[in-house]
Amino acid sequence: MKLVLAIVQDADTPGLMRSLSEQGYEVTKLASTGGFLREGNTTLMIGVQDDRLPHLKTLVAQNCRSRSRLVTPSVPMGEQGEGLVADPVEVPVGGAVMFVVNVDEFVRV
Repeated sequence: MKLVLAIVQDADTPGLMRSLSEQGYEVTKLASTGGFLREGNTTLMIGVQDDRLPHLKTLVAQNCRSRSRLVTPSVPMGEQGEGLVADPVEVPVGGAVMFVVNVDEFVRV
């Protein structure tokens, strides 16, 4: 058995949760923050049998997509020059990060 910690962008969470539920996965949802832009994301804890892990990975990949976002870089106070205007930069955001951990024991009380 595995424990999968899937960190997904908030925008992708409802669709992924719906797909996981329809396929019989039990999921615990945790609100979290972090990543490059410090945006809200969701961490899903999913217990899965080894033989269903490839299917779970496929579901996550189908429901979580990368996007581009324009971000204005911040310049540290000591480096600001007069007349300096920071142009927005396009950066990729979204998708999913999954950590797969072996489970030695699972107890349902």
